[in-house]
Amino acid sequence: MTKRMKLKSETLADILSHYSKPEDLMEVLAGLKKAVIEKMMEGELDHHLGYGKHEKSVANNCRNGSSSKTVYTDTDVLEIETPRDRDASFEPQVIKKGQTRFNGFDDKIISMYSRGMSMREIQGHLQEMYHVEVSPELISTVTDKVIDDVIAWQNRPLDSVYPILYLDAMVVKVRENNQITNKSLYIAIGVNMDGHKEVLGLWMAKNEGAKFWMSIIAEIKNRGTESIYIACVDGLKGFGEAINAVFPQTIVQRCIVHMVRNSLNYVPWKDKKEVALDLKKIYTAANEAMARESLKTFREKWDKDYPTIADSWERNWQEIIPFLAFPASIRKAIYTTNAIEAANRQIRKILKTKGSFPNDEAVFKLVFLSLQNAQKKWTMPIRDWKLALNQFAILFDC
Repeated sequence: MTKRMKLKSETLADILSHYSKPEDLMEVLAGLKKAVIEKMMEGELDHHLGYGKHEKSVANNCRNGSSSKTVYTDTDVLEIETPRDRDASFEPQVIKKGQTRFNGFDDKIISMYSRGMSMREIQGHLQEMYHVEVSPELISTVTDKVIDDVIAWQNRPLDSVYPILYLDAMVVKVRENNQITNKSLYIAIGVNMDGHKEVLGLWMAKNEGAKFWMSIIAEIKNRGTESIYIACVDGLKGFGEAINAVFPQTIVQRCIVHMVRNSLNYVPWKDKKEVALDLKKIYTAANEAMARESLKTFREKWDKDYPTIADSWERNWQEIIPFLAFPASIRKAIYTTNAIEAANRQIRKILKTKGSFPNDEAVFKLVFLSLQNAQKKWTMPIRDWKLALNQFAILFDC
């Protein structure tokens, strides 16, 4: 077993006594790092050639000087001398041919990019923190590597069952044919059998529509999902039909938050609070019968001033009431797309720093990274999830 080298305390004290200033000490440490890397590559070349540096050659191939290259580390910029052999067959592994950055440097660039920092901000940050000058081209090259991850992630197999599926879309600005145009970014979040949220995919189209949603649902099925119990959606016309065309047994639940928000659009400020409280009596009712009674009371009270509200709830009643079959403790997880709205808020916060994007690929790249950060916080299952599963088992005979 190789022994790990340790720096003696007397040696460390001697170094510190000679270099009291932090910048001087950092320069010494950078020199040590450079020396260690070059020594390791010399050892690799010895192994490759089959003899040491000052030994007699036993093969036709031999040493052929060295070449300089600039290497970025997490803390330094090092000028490394890479040894060469005469027939150019030597492939160093410590720092490979064409490699200019240690692992970790790219991760820092990607981490800053994922948090919405612009090219200029990333350049400035690296210059200030690490004294490294990085071109926009280098930043773009590093972040472009993410696209391969996006493609693999977008095509990965999905679970066979997602008890809950949230679907939503948001508008992003993309440059197309030298013009800025609005496009819809579609997001699907599933809740798996363990009660944990999972982003299933991202899609882009010029307009939000039921037809495109159907293609998304079909893709989810083609990637291995066989059953979705409840799909929570906003009020897009034809949404429910699009879902049931692919998953006929899925219950479509209208997002109550969207319903309330749309209803209050018709109400002036002076009545907003009272109307909202009366609407709450509908969707917090103990069962469907009591909910319908609350809707009747609402109509009697408010139809004279705001007749469209009760009509809207009546029209969408079959997609409003499914969550009433569940215990009150888990209804919130079913009747609202807040889970996806929270992710959207984080995405919008980052998109605001960009204004517009040069192409669809740039959108996917940034949103994918943003969602990776968001998912790190999704460590806990939905509250009372075991209770919800029992209800699903009864309703869906599974």
